[in-house]
Amino acid sequence: MDGKQIFAGIEVADHEVRLVIGEFFNTRFNIIKVERVPCDGITYNEVINPEAVTAAVVTAVSDAKKMIGADIRKVILAMPSYRMKRYSFKSTVDVEGLDQTVSIQDVRNAMAKAEQMDIGKNYALIQTVCVKYTVNGITSRRIPIGERCSQLTVNIDLLCADRKFSYDLVTCIEKAGLRIMDLFLDVYAVGKEAALFEQAVNHQVIMLKMERESTTLGLLKNGRLTTAAVLPIGLGSIAAPIVENYGIRRETAVELLKYSARLNSRELSANPVHIWQQDSETRTINEKELVECVNDRVEAWLEAIQKTCIPILQGGETAVMITGEGGETEGLDDLLERRLGTETRVYIPETLGGRNAGLTACLGLFYAYQDKLPITGYTDDSLDMEEFIKSVSYRDKKSDGSKEDTLTNKLKGIFLEGKK
Repeated sequence: MDGKQIFAGIEVADHEVRLVIGEFFNTRFNIIKVERVPCDGITYNEVINPEAVTAAVVTAVSDAKKMIGADIRKVILAMPSYRMKRYSFKSTVDVEGLDQTVSIQDVRNAMAKAEQMDIGKNYALIQTVCVKYTVNGITSRRIPIGERCSQLTVNIDLLCADRKFSYDLVTCIEKAGLRIMDLFLDVYAVGKEAALFEQAVNHQVIMLKMERESTTLGLLKNGRLTTAAVLPIGLGSIAAPIVENYGIRRETAVELLKYSARLNSRELSANPVHIWQQDSETRTINEKELVECVNDRVEAWLEAIQKTCIPILQGGETAVMITGEGGETEGLDDLLERRLGTETRVYIPETLGGRNAGLTACLGLFYAYQDKLPITGYTDDSLDMEEFIKSVSYRDKKSDGSKEDTLTNKLKGIFLEGKK
């Protein structure tokens, strides 16, 4: 297990708990297990049923343990960006080393100094982000370890979110028996997974994380997350007329909207996309009926996004990216591109085992945490590694080629029985 780091990332969205267990090995990231458990204990701006959230987290962790054979003890948490606020701080510290060269401890000192800033009683500090480093008048995004100087200046962003919401969610996770290794804003994690910070150096990027009941808009500019806003309209809101008009279950309506409706198509199919039984009667709905049913809600979503984005678009070249559960909806990006008049695309992760837009933030947690390790120096894993190693070793022995349950030996047995 040398060189292997195994972490667990968790996100509590407005309709489900998402748990991803993955490993970094030789600079490569591999997904070990994904769990998604329905949960209605949280909205876009508050925890409304703490017991339901904790129970869903416990279920996700328990189901994952059955497969990996080890306890999950610590997690990296995605924090909703409701009331997100950024405080920028230029932190200058004296270089402590006797040889006057910059060390990691100097960076930590600069971060600790920035964290003393008063952010107000209504906000919780979610993450301290080092943006740029300056030594001897030269500025770089790279940590200037070993550079000789008397002072180090670090441009730092303090990323904050609603205090009560953040503390309530953390409490739910801890009541599930988990320790939190670190936490990041969900839009920040999305930016890490989709490599948006690199793209936002020369132009603006608007990310739209569309979930069941809300859409979180995050703005990246000059290689940093500048602001975020949450709009109370999402995929479930758009699918609501399907539930009202056809009596279809809400989960089914959302799935139909994501995978059976081409929202941007002018030639819609009249072939049934869903058949069900209701009051002893067989009913159907086709793509044309599906799209026409939600047209008004789609238009309302487009108008809300356009109204929010107009001031941003006036600031210069801008690209737009849709992800989250809504990223699975065909044609939404095309409709928004026409409305905004700027490049709009969908982001779906490409990591094997995690190719679903709903997992974007959860996967981004791993890269956000990994990027901080040179500063924090943490070496902890999320799992009970002794249990995990025993579990893996046991499986290796079971799958040994000398055992009778292998396909080769079974075939040998058949041939030998035939000869007898």
